[in-house]
Amino acid sequence: MTLEIDEELHEFLTFMVSDAGPYQSVSAYVEDLIRRDMASQEAAAFTQLQAELAAGFRAPESTYHPSSAAEVIARNRILRFSRFS
Repeated sequence: MTLEIDEELHEFLTFMVSDAGPYQSVSAYVEDLIRRDMASQEAAAFTQLQAELAAGFRAPESTYHPSSAAEVIARNRILRFSRFS
């Protein structure tokens, strides 16, 4: 992997992987950044799910309609694949 960064970022990176910095190598630093980004995205997805569930539970019972597990799975498949088209 090759990375091109400006001088300011290069200086910061050099500090982060120096004896004074918290990382032993550039690879360790990049891995940590990726893990943090993944965790942040997972947390955002969980927060969105919580909000959607809360809205669903606040909805009047008259708006509910019975669905079988197969119907829910089929509807979610359609929604999931429609996001990628």
